[in-house]
Amino acid sequence: MDYTDTETFTTILDRTETREKGNCFEDFTEGDRIEHAPGLTLSNYANELWASQTLNHDPIYWRTNAARAVGFDEPPVHPDYLLAAVMGPTVEDLSEKGGYFLGRTNVRYHDQTVTPGTELRVSSTVRSTASSSSRPEYGIVTWETEGVDAETGEPLVSYERTNMIPRREPVATDGGESATASDGGDADADEEADAPPSEFVTPDGDRFGDFAAALDEAEDRDAAVAYRHERGRTMDDVMVATLPLMTLNTAKQHHNVDVMADSPSGDIVAYGDVTRSVALGHARSDEATYRELGSDDEQFHTFVTPGDTVYGFTRVLDAEATHDHAGTVTFEHIAFNQHDEPVYSGTRRALIQQ
Repeated sequence: MDYTDTETFTTILDRTETREKGNCFEDFTEGDRIEHAPGLTLSNYANELWASQTLNHDPIYWRTNAARAVGFDEPPVHPDYLLAAVMGPTVEDLSEKGGYFLGRTNVRYHDQTVTPGTELRVSSTVRSTASSSSRPEYGIVTWETEGVDAETGEPLVSYERTNMIPRREPVATDGGESATASDGGDADADEEADAPPSEFVTPDGDRFGDFAAALDEAEDRDAAVAYRHERGRTMDDVMVATLPLMTLNTAKQHHNVDVMADSPSGDIVAYGDVTRSVALGHARSDEATYRELGSDDEQFHTFVTPGDTVYGFTRVLDAEATHDHAGTVTFEHIAFNQHDEPVYSGTRRALIQQ
């Protein structure tokens, strides 16, 4: 028999079993610890490719003199690449089956001096599992993930993320009606609370004092400190496919056009950490960033596909004088596409130079 005959081969494919990758909801139990087998060695090439393609052009991560001026011995690994390189190897074990990425929080950078050549080890712990009332074919899983230096065992970055994960068998639910029904509240009061401020204040510069002064100006007025960033980045093949695969992110959403043609997006989609990094790259271009501290309440609101352009919007929430050389600023970042639709949001804390 000629297995390469098209008609014969189609018959054979229909009769053979596919060896599947990834885990279903039923495979996760609260408290389980998963050691992820792949582990990246962070390379200078990958670090520079990530930072350059996502418009993260802060000289601290490119030039030795700029790095030493803020206390590094040499240019460190960019924190966005580090975070993506930790999350990438988890995909095969945690979320390769697909399902909606519901959010990530408690992103914390434990070591700011990570340099190219560092080898990663990544593990995740199942924090909770729950049924989905609205989607009986899925369950909801939250994991805590940590990336450590393989040589020293020192933690580098950690976070919690939550995904919908396909079940092997759907469960009976009430369809989620109770979760979506109106609570009968005061609609007028809700509209008033949701009304945007009457004016927006833009900081005069990129230093901590500029952010603090803008917040002082907006205080006790119907005003917020918020502004748009001029740059935009259009998603191309490098952004959508190369960058996630470079971090060992095997999710078919980023590289299998055939499968994704029948999905709600109709095409492959950008890795969430690429979209996030572009948004933060836009923001950092208008900041004198000293150190990244962490992020919370990150959500991805709609698909980003090849050809979409990602822009950035920032709101300044707080500024606290915490160091002689820098102060802590809390931002809310929103990335949006060419149709002005939000695609990512999250809060971020960073040290901004005085």
